[in-house]
Amino acid sequence: MKRLALLFFLFSVPLMAQTGNDELVEVRELIPDVRLDLRYATANNFTHQKLFSTNVCYLSLGAVKGLMAVQDSLRRAGLSLMIFDGYRPRAIQYLMFEILPNPVYVADPASGSKHNRGSAVDLTIVDASTGAAWDMGTDFDFFGNEAAHSYTNLSAKVLQNRQYFKSVMVNVGGFAAYDAEWWHYDYPAGASYPLLDFQMK
Repeated sequence: MKRLALLFFLFSVPLMAQTGNDELVEVRELIPDVRLDLRYATANNFTHQKLFSTNVCYLSLGAVKGLMAVQDSLRRAGLSLMIFDGYRPRAIQYLMFEILPNPVYVADPASGSKHNRGSAVDLTIVDASTGAAWDMGTDFDFFGNEAAHSYTNLSAKVLQNRQYFKSVMVNVGGFAAYDAEWWHYDYPAGASYPLLDFQMK
């Protein structure tokens, strides 16, 4: 009986051990109140077609830990994150690049996107009670100068919103901003994570 108990312990420990920061996890399992508007699970995106068959968002555990810190900070102010896109299979990256072969906005799948590593997230801020999104000057996936952090010909309110969003993502969550897109943030440690083609179902 003791030997059986020992064998159970030895085989069960790996299952209970904490996963590595590069492992994909479902975001809502760790942040239940985060809002989702997964555009590529609908036709409301620049490809005008539904690319994902599920409305579940995955990211690397390390990235989710950063988002947890951001969501905790926003929650105290009556706000919430809303995610447009997280992990993206590499096969989808090839399709997107075929439609828009501009590496400023869609990473070349030959080298891979940080989305393919689960270490990039597209998102915004919304009112936690109403779900109303903050005015950021452009919609998600607006491919033009107006979407860049460096673009300043915007209203004072929009500039204030972008600055607050960037500050909480960088200073609280530890993310890095991508200048061309106000909605895109990278989890720096994830740059070395493996490229994945895990198909979400």
